[in-house]
Formats: sequence, structure tokens, C-alpha cells
Amino acid sequence: MSNQNQLVSKVDWITVSLYALFVLAGWMNIYSAVYNPETHLWIFDAKFYDSNAGKQLIWIATSLILIICIFAIDFRFFEAFAPIIYAGFIGLLILVPFLGVTINGSHSWFKFGSITIQPAEFAKTATALLLAKYINEPQVNLSKWKNQWFSAAIIGLPMLLIIASNETGSALVFASFLILLYREGLPGEYPGLFIGFVTIFVSALLLSPWTILATLIVIAGCIIALSPIYIQRLKQTYVKAALFIVGIMFMVFLVDLAVNKVLKEHQRNRIKVLIDPSFDPRGLGYQVTQSKIAIGSGGFWGKGYLQGTQTKFDFVPEQSTDFIFCTIGEEHGFFGVMVVIILFVVFLWRLMYLADQQRSRFARAYGYGVVGILFFHFLVNIGMTIGLMPIMGIPLPFFSYGGSSLWSFTILLFIFLKLDSHRSDMLSR
Repeated sequence: MSNQNQLVSKVDWITVSLYALFVLAGWMNIYSAVYNPETHLWIFDAKFYDSNAGKQLIWIATSLILIICIFAIDFRFFEAFAPIIYAGFIGLLILVPFLGVTINGSHSWFKFGSITIQPAEFAKTATALLLAKYINEPQVNLSKWKNQWFSAAIIGLPMLLIIASNETGSALVFASFLILLYREGLPGEYPGLFIGFVTIFVSALLLSPWTILATLIVIAGCIIALSPIYIQRLKQTYVKAALFIVGIMFMVFLVDLAVNKVLKEHQRNRIKVLIDPSFDPRGLGYQVTQSKIAIGSGGFWGKGYLQGTQTKFDFVPEQSTDFIFCTIGEEHGFFGVMVVIILFVVFLWRLMYLADQQRSRFARAYGYGVVGILFFHFLVNIGMTIGLMPIMGIPLPFFSYGGSSLWSFTILLFIFLKLDSHRSDMLSR
């Protein structure tokens, strides 16, 4: 009994409280998104559980069971069995194209009666565990090529399998592991290259290759003009400027080739809608336009709980799942949106603080994996609802409707809280 009391006292209740607040607020907004005053059902009505709000309540209850199970397991289990957990989910990702079902164009779900499970959501946690375990090995140094390639393989394998299931959005989340790797010693050039590639990718979509070339020549000219007037150094500057321009233009044409020849039509359309929402006014463009209208119509204070019209009358597709943020914006306005954003930033900061307090490199690395995944989901989901990111089926953690997403985020978070509660029992490394 005393051991249980000690464990309870060591749990970070600030993080647990924020989790509970998010889940409750998410359920209330899901309820509001599907609320119909003409066919209003009470929570005790059996038919209520046929709605998304009723189903989400069941997922919340089962999440509490998962939390209890996680805290009942020995904290050493997660590191010791990380390879087996990872291998198990790799197996599921291999099987899902053959045994799974298609939902919303993605063949990445297992169906068990009325329950559907998406293994890609849980594969993020499995990858974070194995990556943290690998990094915790004494001989691993992320400044070495061998260790960098092995880490990339751990991340890349589930990514490729998820892409094969036509679930590109979930696959892109694995890029968030750069945060974990950078924190654990990956040279800064890699995150810099990633940011540079994203900048070039966006530029290649927005501008013509010749506009980019002219801009690069002007930039190179300014660099040369500011260079020291020494012939030897000037020659070196010319060579570097030429190589820089050639390299950038190669990447621009590579992006153009990938977008127009490699990506499928619906993926191309999502990117085109990002640039020009009027491109597909009745399809993907309609989704983005209605989303922005819903959020903007909330004004500063919002229309009030259960008073939203854009989401209530299905003007916004998927308003209880990927576009749940629209319900928050319409009913609670700019004030409500800012409260959610600020609380989520505090939540992420708290997780980073806890990660840095860990004595074990495994726990610290896993903690930063949790931060990266949640941050990526948070950033992309809000970005796509306001038209700054392409629509890619990324749920808002703890808010969006869905059993797989709520379960996976709950497991992801509470494994870390379990490790944190045993911080003093771990060896420092």
C-alpha cells in the first residue's frame, strides 16, 4: 500500500490534469459538433452511443483502463520489450494492406465488428520506444554516420509501410523524431537541411523555377559584392555561389518532378488547394474555405456553446474529427482558440521540462519523442484548418473524435509519465 502511495505522489499531476482537461474539452466539442436540438439524446439514452459523442465517451472510459494497465506494468518493461513491441507493429503494418479495410480512401484500418483500429497511430509509440532504447546504448553516438543511418532505418521502415497503406499524413508525423535525435546529439546541420528542404519545397510550389533562379542570382550577387576583394577568395566565392545555385535549382526541379509525376492526383490536389483554395471549390477547397468561415464567424467571444451553425449544419466536413478546431473557433471565438493554444504550449513545455529532468537517457529520449509527435499533430492540425497546411488527416491530440487516436495518444503520454514517476529508480546516463 505504501508503494502505491509513493507512486501516486510521484506522478506529475499537472500533466495529468492538462490531459484530463483536453479530453473533457474535446468530448464537449465533439458533442457540440454532432448536437441536434430536434433529436436531442441524453447521455443515458442507449441511442446516444450510436453518435460520435457517445462512442467517444466509451473510448474515454477505455482509455482510463489503459492508464491503469500502464501504471500496473513494471517501468523496466517498456525499455526491455521495445524491440518486440516495434516488431509487432511492423508486422501489423505489413498485414493491414492485405487484411485491412478502406476508410476515407486510406487502406490502413483493421475492422473488428463495429470497432476499427489504425495500427499506424500506435506505430509512433513503438518507434519512439525503440529509438529511445537504441540511443540509450553506451556505444551510440549520433554524430557518427553508422548510428545516424540505423536511427533513420528505425524511423523509415514504418514510414514506408504506412505510405504503402495510402496514409501519407500519418507517415509524415515520423519526421517529428528529428526533435528527439537533435536533442540527443544529432548535428544541427540535419534539422537545418530539413528546414531548408521544406522552404525550397514551398518556394517551388509558389514560384516558377525561373523566378527562383533570378532570386538566387541576386542573392549570390549580393554575397559576392560583400566578399573581401582578394582574387583567391573571390574565386572561391564564385565557385560556392555557382554550386549553391545549381544545388537549389536541382532540388526545385526534383520537387516539380515529384509533385507532378510521383504524387497521386488527390495528393496533388491537396497541395494545389493550399496554394489556391478556389482550385477545387466543391471539394478540398470547399473544406478549407468552410473551415476558415467557421473559425472567423466566431469573432472574439464566439457564438456560444451548442450555438455553432457552420459546424452544426455540416458545412464543415469531418467537423468532429480532423476539423474539430473549427467547432472551438466558431463557438468559443478567438478567446477560446487562444486558451486552447496557450494550454497546449504549456502542456508541451511541461513535457520538455520533465524530459530534461530524467536520469535515464532512455526516458529523456522517449520524452522528447512524445513532445515531437504531439507538437507535429498540434501544429499541422491547426495549420490545415486555417489554410496554412495541406489537408492530410492529422487529428488534434485528445480533442478529435476517434478511438485509435485517443488510445494511441493516451498510451504515448502515460508511458512517459510512468517512466517519470520512477525517475529516481533509474540509473543516470
